[in-house]
Amino acid sequence: MEFFRDTNIDFLGKKWYFLAFSLIFSVAGVISMAFWHGIPLGVDFRGGTLVYVKYAHTPDPAAVHSDIDRAGLKNARVQRYGQAANNELLIALDIQETSEQALDKGKTQIIQALEGKGASANAGKQDLNNSSSITIANYLLEKDPLLLGAGPEANPRYNAMAQAIVDYRDKTKGGVLASIDELKAVAAPAAVASLQDNFFISDFGIRNVEIVGPQVGQQLRKQALLATLYSLAGMLIYLALRFEWIYGVAAVLTAFHDTLITVGAFSLLDKEISLTVIAAILTLIGYSNNDTIVVFDRIRENVKLLRRDRLADIVNKSINQTLSRTILTAGLTFLTVLALFLFGGEVLHGFSFALVIGILIGTYSSIAIAAPILVAYQEWRGERGKKPIAMPLRPGSGAQSKEKVKV
Repeated sequence: MEFFRDTNIDFLGKKWYFLAFSLIFSVAGVISMAFWHGIPLGVDFRGGTLVYVKYAHTPDPAAVHSDIDRAGLKNARVQRYGQAANNELLIALDIQETSEQALDKGKTQIIQALEGKGASANAGKQDLNNSSSITIANYLLEKDPLLLGAGPEANPRYNAMAQAIVDYRDKTKGGVLASIDELKAVAAPAAVASLQDNFFISDFGIRNVEIVGPQVGQQLRKQALLATLYSLAGMLIYLALRFEWIYGVAAVLTAFHDTLITVGAFSLLDKEISLTVIAAILTLIGYSNNDTIVVFDRIRENVKLLRRDRLADIVNKSINQTLSRTILTAGLTFLTVLALFLFGGEVLHGFSFALVIGILIGTYSSIAIAAPILVAYQEWRGERGKKPIAMPLRPGSGAQSKEKVKV
C-alpha cells in the first residue's frame, strides 16, 4: 500500500524553512526553561507530598488552588485525576519529610484549607468524610450509644461498627458520604444519631497521601538523565558501526532536537515532567531513530547505485522513495497515541502528550533535519578541499544489490 507514487518533492530546497521552524520552537523552549517556567519537574523528581482528593461534586481546580494558596500552602499544584465523572483532584505540596507525622501534616493542612469558611460553622465537630475508623470507634466507645457499658463486648462491637462505616464510605460511596443518614444501612440508628451530634459531612474526602523524599527525587533525576544520555550514546555507536560516523552524529543531533522541542513544549505549557514522561521521551528517541535509519539506509543504497549524481539529489530521491512508508507508519502510530491522549485520562496525560509531540517532531526531523545534516557536512568538506566521506555499503553489511528496492 502506498499513499504517494513517484513523488519528486525538493525537501533539501526547503531546508531553510525547516531550519527556521526548528529554531523558533527550540529557542522558545529554551527561553521558557531558562527564564519562565523552568523545567516543571513532577513530585517524582523534586520530592514532595501527593494528596488525592475525592469530591461529591465537580471540583474547580482554580478555586481549590486559591483556597490552598490562601491557607499559606505555596507552590502547590492542582490537577484533575482519573476520569472526569469521578470528581477527583491530585494536589502536590512541597512537604518533603518522609515521616508519619509529615503524612498527617500534609493531610491536615489540605483538609483545613479545603474546608475554608465552612470550618467556623462546624467548629468543635469532626469531619466524618475524613475521619479514620479509630477516631470513630473511640467516639462511640466514649458515648456508648448502644448502652453496652464497660464490658468486654463494647470494644470489639464499636470497632467493628466503625470499620463498617469507613468501608461503606470508602468502598460503597467512593470515599464521600452525602449525609450521615446514609450510615443507617450499616450502623445502628442510635449510633448514627450519636454521630450526628459530634460529626459533620464535608463535600470532599482525602483518599490517599503519598510522599516522595528529596533524596529519592534527586536519584530519579540522575537516573533519568543517564538513561537519556546512554540511549543517545548507544545510538551513536550503532550507527557509526553500521553506517559511517557522520550518520551517527546526524541521528544523535536529530534525537537531541526532538527531545529539546518536546521538553520545551512541557515548559511552555507548564506541564509536569514525571517518570512516565521520561519513558515517553525514551520511546520517541527510539521511534525517531527508527525513521531516521530507514531514510539513511535508502540513502546508503542509492549512493552506490547513483554514483554520478550529486549527494543532494540522492538524498531528495531517497526521502521521496521512503515517504509513503513514513506517512503510513507515523500516521497509524499518531492516531493511536492521539486516542490515548484524548481518552486515556489524567494519569496518562503527560505520557501521551509527550508521544503526540514526539511522533510529530520525530517524523518531521527524520526528513527535515537528519538528511540535510549529511549534505551540509559533505558540502563543508568540499569547500575545504577534502575528499567526501565514503557512504556506500560497508563490506558484509548486507546485500549490495544494484536493483532499486521499493519500501
